[in-house]
Amino acid sequence: MDRDRAALFDVDGTLADTNHLHAVAWWEALRQGGHRVTTHAVHRAIGLPGGRLLDHLLGQDRDRSDDERLSTAHDTLYGAYFERLQAFDGAADLLRKLAGDGWKVVLVTSAKSRELTALRRAIDADDALTDTATSDDVDEGKPAPDPVEHALSLVDVPADRAVFVGDSVWDMKAARRAGVPVVGLLCGGIPGADLTGAGAADVYDDPADLLARLDTSPFASVPPS
Repeated sequence: MDRDRAALFDVDGTLADTNHLHAVAWWEALRQGGHRVTTHAVHRAIGLPGGRLLDHLLGQDRDRSDDERLSTAHDTLYGAYFERLQAFDGAADLLRKLAGDGWKVVLVTSAKSRELTALRRAIDADDALTDTATSDDVDEGKPAPDPVEHALSLVDVPADRAVFVGDSVWDMKAARRAGVPVVGLLCGGIPGADLTGAGAADVYDDPADLLARLDTSPFASVPPS
C-alpha cells in the first residue's frame, strides 16, 4: 500500500513576502480603471485568482469588458518587482526539511508561469520540490477545492496523508473542502482568528516558526510509512 505523504504549500504570502506588493499593484490597476477600492479590501482578496478577485472586489454583476485590461495592468505593475522578490526567513529550510523527511512537497499557487518562475527563484529550493500545481490546471481556483485536489493527484497521495500550508482565508477553505488538514501562517497579514475561523488546525507566525515547531505541528500527526 502506498503510504507517501504530501506537504502542499501556497506561495504568495506563505513562502514569499509578496502580498502587499500584489495589493498595491491591484489597487493601482483598479485606480487606473476608475475603481475606488481600499488597499485593505484588496489585501484581504489576495490569494484569489484574478477573475475571482475582481468578482470579490467589484461584484459579480459588473461589466466584465474591462477585466482583461485590469488584469494586464496588475501583471505589468507587479512584474516590476520580479527581480526583488524575497522569500520569508526559513522558507527554503522548511521545504528542504520536509523533503528530507520523505514528504512530497508541492506548490499550489494562483501565480502565472512567469510570476511563478520569479517566486521559485526567490525561494531558491527547487531541489526540495516534487511538483507544482497552478490555477491554470483546474476549472475553479481557490477557495474551490480543485487546486488542492489537483495537487494531490499529481503525487498520488490521499487527503488524509497530506497537510496544506497557506496564509489566506481562501487557502484554508480550499484545503478544508478537499479534506486536507491546513496550517495557517500570519506572515501574509491575515489575522489568526480569521484563519482558524476558516478552518486552520493551527497557526504559526511564518515558515521559520513552523519549522521550529514542526514536531508538534499537524505535520507530526501524519506518520511516515
